[in-house]
Amino acid sequence: MKQPPLPDRRSCTAVQPREVEMHPPLTLHRHPMCAEIIELFQKCHNDHPYGKFFGECTDLKIKLDKCFRQEKAIKRKANFEESKKLKERLQAYRKETAAETGNVM
Repeated sequence: MKQPPLPDRRSCTAVQPREVEMHPPLTLHRHPMCAEIIELFQKCHNDHPYGKFFGECTDLKIKLDKCFRQEKAIKRKANFEESKKLKERLQAYRKETAAETGNVM
């Protein structure tokens, strides 16, 4: 008797949310604020190839997550300030072009 094919996992619409998210790629040039913690975390993983699965590097992982959150908050604030400046420039440009063409916004 022939069994029906198993459903493809990629087509499954019910995705279970993960409780703990993975960290982003640990490249030092992308995370200069967290470089020291990243190096310690990678060293811990290299020094404890099996212990890393049993919580040996958990404290460093928690510190790394906090550092990434702080870094993201700083970047978010800088991006928001930049967007405010761009928005002001756009409004000034619109007023200028409206005055030149004689249309009032």
